[in-house]
Amino acid sequence: MRKASHTWGMITLGIPCGLQKTNYKHMKKIVFSFLLFSIAFAGISQGKMERREFVAASLENNPAGEDPLRQLSIYLPQDYEKGTQRYPVIYVLHGYGGTDSVMMNVWIDFKLLLDEAIKTGKMSPMIVVAPNSMTRMQGSFYTNSAGSGNWADYIGKDVVQYMDENFRTIPDRASRGLCGHSMGGNGALKVGMLYADTFSAVYALSPAVLNWYGDFSLSSPAFKRISKLNSQDAILKGLFKSDQTGDFDGFFAAVYTAMAQVYSPNGANKELGADFPVSYLGDSAVYDSKVISEWEAEFPYYMIDDYLPQLRSLSALKMDWGRNEDFPHIPYSSLQFSKKLESYHINHFAEEYIGDHGNMLDGFEGRVFTELLPFFNTYLKVQTPTN
Repeated sequence: MRKASHTWGMITLGIPCGLQKTNYKHMKKIVFSFLLFSIAFAGISQGKMERREFVAASLENNPAGEDPLRQLSIYLPQDYEKGTQRYPVIYVLHGYGGTDSVMMNVWIDFKLLLDEAIKTGKMSPMIVVAPNSMTRMQGSFYTNSAGSGNWADYIGKDVVQYMDENFRTIPDRASRGLCGHSMGGNGALKVGMLYADTFSAVYALSPAVLNWYGDFSLSSPAFKRISKLNSQDAILKGLFKSDQTGDFDGFFAAVYTAMAQVYSPNGANKELGADFPVSYLGDSAVYDSKVISEWEAEFPYYMIDDYLPQLRSLSALKMDWGRNEDFPHIPYSSLQFSKKLESYHINHFAEEYIGDHGNMLDGFEGRVFTELLPFFNTYLKVQTPTN
């Protein structure tokens, strides 16, 4: 999930044009300090980022025409190309409106954080991969769909198989971790249940749309907007405008359409390719109990009841969320998810922190560096060095 686009700027270092005289000794100190900084930075363990693409079998020939050619952004630790060591793998699921490269390089600077974590011993060297799960409606919700392809299988089968066949992974459940943010946090919990025999440790950051509540509800005015527009192009146009205007109705109209195309696809609906839990006749809402049930069957909150053995088999499960979330349903439904796990005596970690949907993730004080990477260092099995 995203609220609005961020403007990124660059800081330029330079000498004011009006400076007519230069203090030579002062400049020498500046240059010397800069050289020391450069030497220190060069000493940081440097991993490598690669981007690969492959055809995902689980997405081929889908009726919606989603492209099965998928991209992977991959972090390889220092010395990967020089040795024979095998590595654990952390699979990272991006949020709604994102891609693999945005998640790994823009939203969060994974390379910087991983280099430092490995250098300082916060984690053992590992491979980290983010798969591209973008769709025309901006998100797959990591769900198997008769309409747009099997997105859970794409993660749990295709991506894992590609990584094991093309990189020196430790091809074992105990050495695979799964995590994600927002829509990706939802996906981590869902795929973690569906593929508990593939992944052993799961971490969900601010998982979105786990269950109905507040801004994510059947009474959302976004459903009326969908009925009125009845066009993917018009709904997408509203989504992109919402980045500038902060119009949550436009945002959620696109989110609900993306969800419908995987939760309740219907090829007979030529405009939107799906059925919706709520539609409108004029100003009157019409609720479809069958479609509501289809959606709720895909919500991780309700999936818990059917996946108790799988959840208990995980070596570790953690979720966290910001107290001041931009999306009010996330703190509430995350807490309810945790309470339901607790009622079933399923061991897990759950934490609320002071922050919003994304302001406490990146950087050396962010939760990816301070919480997520140490979590996987603790719970993923590494290869024992041989002499």
